Amino acid sequence: MPDRGPRSKLGVDANKEADMAKKQIVILGGGTGGTMTANRLRRRFENDAAEIHVVDRDDRHVYQPGLLFVPFGLAHSDEIVRPRRRQLRSGIAFHQRGVESVETDTNRVVLDDGTVLPYDVLVVATGVRLQPEETEGLSGLGWNERVFTFYTPEGAEALRGALDRFDGGRLVVNLVDMPIKCPVAPLEFAFLADWYLRERGVRTRTELVYSTPLDGAFTKPIASQRLGGLLTQKDIELVTEFNAGEVDGVGGVLRAFDGRELDFDLLVTVPLHGGAAYVERSPGLGDVLGFVPADKRTLQTPAKPNVFALGDATDLPTSKAGSVTHFEAEVLTENVARYFDGRDLDTSYDGHANCFIETGFHKALLIDFNYETEPLPGRFGPLPLLRESRLNHMGKLLFQWVYWHALLPGREVPGLGPAMPTAGKRPVPVHAT
Repeated sequence: MPDRGPRSKLGVDANKEADMAKKQIVILGGGTGGTMTANRLRRRFENDAAEIHVVDRDDRHVYQPGLLFVPFGLAHSDEIVRPRRRQLRSGIAFHQRGVESVETDTNRVVLDDGTVLPYDVLVVATGVRLQPEETEGLSGLGWNERVFTFYTPEGAEALRGALDRFDGGRLVVNLVDMPIKCPVAPLEFAFLADWYLRERGVRTRTELVYSTPLDGAFTKPIASQRLGGLLTQKDIELVTEFNAGEVDGVGGVLRAFDGRELDFDLLVTVPLHGGAAYVERSPGLGDVLGFVPADKRTLQTPAKPNVFALGDATDLPTSKAGSVTHFEAEVLTENVARYFDGRDLDTSYDGHANCFIETGFHKALLIDFNYETEPLPGRFGPLPLLRESRLNHMGKLLFQWVYWHALLPGREVPGLGPAMPTAGKRPVPVHAT
């Protein structure tokens, strides 16, 4: 912990001296990971034991799974955006500023207005930033006219209008590159587009294409096989190993680096993702893409022992999904306490992730996996795994309430822990149908 210098016993206000004695915890990012962690730490440490600061550039907390529903008129962006300040427990200081840099050698965060926040522990939870400008032509002519993304509230609302006007043609859903936040969302969009266009009576006039740089529909073989089968079943063309390099938004052409082309009337893209810009301005904190390396079991970074990271901001080999962040937050909170106590860190995080995958027609799949174990069939409590069901769809809808009222406030949710449950799962060979 940083040396704050000698404290005079004379002429020092008692309250100021008490504040100086408090542990200073700075959390960069007021999204899912930052908010959960701040609230859990507030519950863990009394007000007189720790001073917790959360920093974010804006005051808009977006329930990101809800963005998927906006283009299809199943949700409105106003319904899934709330003030960040109101999601934080009393006693947590919120700074609506950007981050200029992190000085790990002096244990300080410099904000973009020159404010300096010293810390005893730093938690990096600044997620990712979309980088459409990194793909030639993507954010140029045609952007938000016939080329869209639903990964922002503004983009999702613009796409809603485009889908309302769409009367047939070629609709291409493209994933530019991995990693991305919510890796199943592009697939969900393709499935929901199939449902939406059938409901509108224009599916027979529409060619629906899903293009990805992966060699299959998903990163995990068993899930990839199941999801690829659903694409075929719904007459959605799967184009694999397609590395998008250029977009002609006026001519309606998506070009890969290997020369292949996909014509489109409407392109729905998931742009390249990178870490927060300040990471690149903070020597030793992140990698070349702006992601922060962290121990995959403890969430402690190699930058310095008093720096931790979680969620989409990390380079961990697991999905950049909200469930992952929830499970990580439990272990990270414990490890901040252990760090202050000088104890060995908790190594129990196993990469646990679970995701509902909307497949249209009021049905959804559920997958549950970790670092070592693929998504497998079976059951997760009462919910079927790797199988479409209305119960899973209801679970996805219910999750929004759980998110706002249980997960973000840092409450414990029975049956949702950081370790992946093995009960109910059935191992199968990858080639099995």
